[in-house]
Amino acid sequence: MRMSTSHCTIITAIAAFLLLGAAEVRAADMLPPYKDELFSTQKVLQTGDGGDFEVIDYDEMRDINGRDQIPEKRAQQKYVSLGVKKSQTDETLSLDGRRLDVTRVGPSSGAAFTVIFIHGRNGDRRLGANDYTFGGNFNRLKNLTAGNGGVYYSPTVKTFDSDGVAAIAGLIRYSSEQSGGKPVILACASMGSQVCWGVTRDADSVKRLKGMIITSGVTDPDFIKSPYYKAKLPLWFAHGSRDPVYAAADQQALFGKLHKAGYPTHFTLYQTGNHGTPIRMIDWRQTLNWIFAG
Repeated sequence: MRMSTSHCTIITAIAAFLLLGAAEVRAADMLPPYKDELFSTQKVLQTGDGGDFEVIDYDEMRDINGRDQIPEKRAQQKYVSLGVKKSQTDETLSLDGRRLDVTRVGPSSGAAFTVIFIHGRNGDRRLGANDYTFGGNFNRLKNLTAGNGGVYYSPTVKTFDSDGVAAIAGLIRYSSEQSGGKPVILACASMGSQVCWGVTRDADSVKRLKGMIITSGVTDPDFIKSPYYKAKLPLWFAHGSRDPVYAAADQQALFGKLHKAGYPTHFTLYQTGNHGTPIRMIDWRQTLNWIFAG
């Protein structure tokens, strides 16, 4: 049967739309392997709660001294790929009258998804954008995000109180609007976790979030009262068993309570790990894909 030119045009448009949709699904829902042989070969010592709880083997001599050219300062070159810096820029955003300094990696608009990382005390936007510290793990995060059509933000949070929460809520709204409502994932480290917990109480931010990651953070006993909890959005914890700043047992207790209630949560404990261990060791691809699948 012969088709008219208009029919062919419509079919071509539909095919292009479907291909575009498939590409976005691949980018946002299943990030492909990226240096997995270096970052994703961690030994699992123990699992529990149907696989939602895991204990990972961590050894400082192997995972710091054996991985870094200069311990804790510069990862070996094989862990780092600097091509992603072509899409990296420092900028200051004006969000509801607040000025927020960020490092952005990836497109300013039309991103397939957004990842935002919040540093801890005495940090700034440079911490989450440094390619060589923490064993090159931030470089991998940048490549996983921008390399799959997403955008990564590392902002400077001046305070971890309501003002800091409001600033990040503004960034969540901005990035969601710039991407046309695509998924936003928020990751917070150490004292920065106070910002994450604050965001869980903001209903507008929760509507825009896909999931959240807490590394070496504080515990929020009132989390179950938040809009985030009620929305049952995925929540991933990562902690070192010997964290001297925030005890792992406190976060494990919250995880246990959530898991028992059927909440979508995962806990990764790094055996003998210290306060900064999760930032170095977290498998960003595994974690992001788990959230996207939630």
